[in-house]
Amino acid sequence: MSTSANLLTDHPELYEAQFPDPDRRAGRWAEHVLRRHGAGARVLDAGCGTGRDIAYLHAQGRDTVAIDVSETMLAYARTHHPGPEYHRADLRGFDLGRTVDAVLCLDSSLLYCHTNDELAGFLGSCRRHLAEGGLLVAEFRNGAYFLGATDGLGVPRTRSVTWQGVAHTSTTTLHIDRAAQLLRRRRVWTTTGTERHPVEQHSAWRLLFPQELRHLLAHAGFEVLELHDGPGPRTEPPWRPGAHEPVGGADGDRLHLVARLTS
Repeated sequence: MSTSANLLTDHPELYEAQFPDPDRRAGRWAEHVLRRHGAGARVLDAGCGTGRDIAYLHAQGRDTVAIDVSETMLAYARTHHPGPEYHRADLRGFDLGRTVDAVLCLDSSLLYCHTNDELAGFLGSCRRHLAEGGLLVAEFRNGAYFLGATDGLGVPRTRSVTWQGVAHTSTTTLHIDRAAQLLRRRRVWTTTGTERHPVEQHSAWRLLFPQELRHLLAHAGFEVLELHDGPGPRTEPPWRPGAHEPVGGADGDRLHLVARLTS
């Protein structure tokens, strides 16, 4: 069995096949939040991946810039989702020398900040780039969900996708590293009908709890405007334009954050 940095980020076409979003729910949700809170036109997407979310906001007339640590993803984004300005940078500490009205951090990208210092680096970078009163908009896994729920932990889950005529199957197992406060993932890819060896990959997300997150944001100079479990782009039922406004619950498996820079 071989090890790869990340088969999905190494192959953005496979990523979009594995996680399709034909309705652009994440981009539409982000645009709805920005409009509801009166954000200006300048938007930075931190951890943009394939670029499809920030490209949607660009199509709505926003002045868009995006960063990601994967040059492969950025090259794909520039070709397949043109419009935004794309830069290679690490969300744990970046400096583009410009000011924006909102920073987006979607699909749990925030949780790749594994330590308090890395989280402080991200929030400090956001603070440097945001205009006065600017917004931080994020959606990510809810650490508090795992305080009682054990579904999905320790049980392998299999998913298959056909890409370029070849079936790729991923078997994913999650477990909690309590000492590090991380949700760790082991994923093994097999390719049907070829002689390729299985590929094993390891990654992890920081588990953040609502009160902990409020404290970190306040320390960084942000006021939390919304922190809730739905509706959102990846909740069930999925968010849609005209859906009811959030009621402030935090029991679901995802959190949705809107915070305003106050100092």
